[in-house]
Amino acid sequence: MIENGYVEFFRQTSPYIHAHRGKTFVIALGGDAVLHGNFHSTVHDIALLQSLGIRVVLVHGARPQTEQRMALSGIKSEFSQGLRITDGDAIQCVKEAVGATRLQIESELSMGLPNSPMHGAGVRVIGGNFITAKPVGVRDGIDFQRTGEVRRIDGAAIDSQLQQGSLVLISPIGFSPTGEAFNLSYQDLASQVAVALKAEKLILMTEARGVLRDNSLVRALSLPELESLRDVSVHSAEQQMLASAHQACDRGVDRVHLVSCAEDGSLLSELFTRDGSGTLVMKDHSEVIRSATIDDVGGIIELIAPLEEQQVLVKRSRELLEAEISRFMLVVHPEGVLLGCAALYPTAADEVGELACVATHGEFHGQGIASRLFDAIVENAQQKGLKQLFVLTTQTAHWFLERGFVEAQVTDLPAQKQSLYNYQRNSRIFSKDI
Repeated sequence: MIENGYVEFFRQTSPYIHAHRGKTFVIALGGDAVLHGNFHSTVHDIALLQSLGIRVVLVHGARPQTEQRMALSGIKSEFSQGLRITDGDAIQCVKEAVGATRLQIESELSMGLPNSPMHGAGVRVIGGNFITAKPVGVRDGIDFQRTGEVRRIDGAAIDSQLQQGSLVLISPIGFSPTGEAFNLSYQDLASQVAVALKAEKLILMTEARGVLRDNSLVRALSLPELESLRDVSVHSAEQQMLASAHQACDRGVDRVHLVSCAEDGSLLSELFTRDGSGTLVMKDHSEVIRSATIDDVGGIIELIAPLEEQQVLVKRSRELLEAEISRFMLVVHPEGVLLGCAALYPTAADEVGELACVATHGEFHGQGIASRLFDAIVENAQQKGLKQLFVLTTQTAHWFLERGFVEAQVTDLPAQKQSLYNYQRNSRIFSKDI
C-alpha cells in the first residue's frame, strides 16, 4: 500500500528540485557542526544535494578542534576583534586541527555501506590550493601574525572541478605567494568563495537555528533588516555570521541561508519546503511580480497542468505557450518557485483585452496571490490603453464577481472572439471596466 503522505511530500518538493538542479551552493560548516552528534546525518544530506544535480562547495571550519590541540600543547588562545592571534606555535595547531577535520569530513563523504543513505552515492571530493591569502597584519596595535584574510580565489579552477561532478572541499587555510600558511575565518572564506563563483546560495550552518528575536525564529530578512540586526547583536559568533551573510548578499549572492546543524534534516527542510527551517537573507525577500520569459515556460506548464486536467483551464501546448509567453505575468517566490500566472491577450477591439490562464500554485491558495496578480494585470492593461477586460470561466465565476466583474453574453464579446467561442465548453463570460 502506498503511503499518501510520502507521495504528496515528494511531489511538493519537485518544484524546488527542478529549481536547484545545476545551481552552485556554497555550504559553510563550522567546526562545532563537525563535532556535533548530528554531523553524520548532515554530511549525508549534503551528499544528497549533489545527487540531485546541485553543484556543492563545502567550506569547513575547525575552531573548537584548534582549541583542543592548543590546550593539549599548553598554548593559551588569544583573540582580538573576533579573530585568533595566530603565532608560530598556534599555526601548527591550526594545521593539525584543520587536517584532521578535513580527513573526518572526507571519510564521511566516502562511506557507501549497503542500507545506508550514502550507498551508491559515489561522491568524489576534490581539494586544492584554490585560496591565496595575505596577513591581516597589525590592527589597533595588535599584530595578528599568522592570521590571514583572502587575497584571491581561483574561481575558474573550482568551477572546473564542479563541472566534472566533484564536490569541492575547501579548508580555512590559505597560502601566500611565498608559501606561508595563514589561518582564515571559514565563514568569511565561504562568503568570498560564494561571491567569486556567483553562487546561487550561501548556506551558513551553525548550532543556531538561524536568527532569533524574542525566542522566535526570523524566517526572512532583507539586507536593510540584516544591517539593523548587526548593530544590536551582542554575541560575537552571531555578529560574524551576520557579517558573512551581509557581505555575500551585498556582493551579489542571491540568497543566504542561516541553518542549524543541530536539527536533523534542517538543511533539506530549508531547501525543499516552503517554510524552511532557518533564516533566509535576500536584498528584498518579498515575492516578485514580473513578466514571463521563455525560460519560464516549463514552470508555467507545471503550474497549470493540474487545472487543465480538471478542465478548469483550456489545455495549452508548449509550442503555444512559447509563442504567447510575452502575454504572461508571474508571481515568483523568493526561492524562485513559480506561485501564480495570468495572461493578458489583446483583441481586435482596440480598448478590450482578455484575461486568461489565471492559476495559483496549489500550496499557496488563500494567500492573495491571484488578487495581487490580477491588480498587476489591470495596471498593465491600463498602461496599454485598454478600457475593458473580459474573461471566460467554467468554475471560478465567484472569484471574478468578487472583483467587480459582471456577467455578459457571447454577443458582448469582440467579433473575432465570438467566432472562436466554444459552445461545447459553455464557459460563462464576465467583463469589467477598468
